[in-house]
Amino acid sequence: MATLAQQLEQFISLGIFIVGFALAALSWLAYRRERDRRMRTVTAAYAMFAIYGLVVFLEYFLMGIVGYETVELLEHASAVLILVGLLAFFAALRK
Repeated sequence: MATLAQQLEQFISLGIFIVGFALAALSWLAYRRERDRRMRTVTAAYAMFAIYGLVVFLEYFLMGIVGYETVELLEHASAVLILVGLLAFFAALRK
């Protein structure tokens, strides 16, 4: 049984995944309509947020399959997606 903190983390991560995926899809549609390279960058940034949310959401499901250490490494390493996503937004705004 997951603790309240773990359940909260999973719920919020699922929300990050859903919102990130939806915004990536909408940004991709805007890119296809406008053909603006910045929208492609924004799409990639939102996709990175969605991937991060998915990784954190699946953390507790994956522990039994690949082991605690591997899952923790994957979760903490995936935080780089947040950093790269923020830098991508900055790059899109700067152009």
